[in-house]
Amino acid sequence: MARKMKVKKSLFKKIKITKTGKIMRSHQLRSGHLRRNKSKSALRRHAEPVQINKTILKTIKRLLGRA
Repeated sequence: MARKMKVKKSLFKKIKITKTGKIMRSHQLRSGHLRRNKSKSALRRHAEPVQINKTILKTIKRLLGRA
């Protein structure tokens, strides 16, 4: 009997699934480390969510239990 695969809960904190099913992530630059040295325009630009690359989409969906 095959065991049921557990969902990676830490991944749910890092991504957002849209209503249409796209998987979005925030940019690494948005994180708090040494933010004051980064330009304000770069911080604003990277605050917007980005769609996950298609090359790792299959892996991400499998980790979320959506495959």
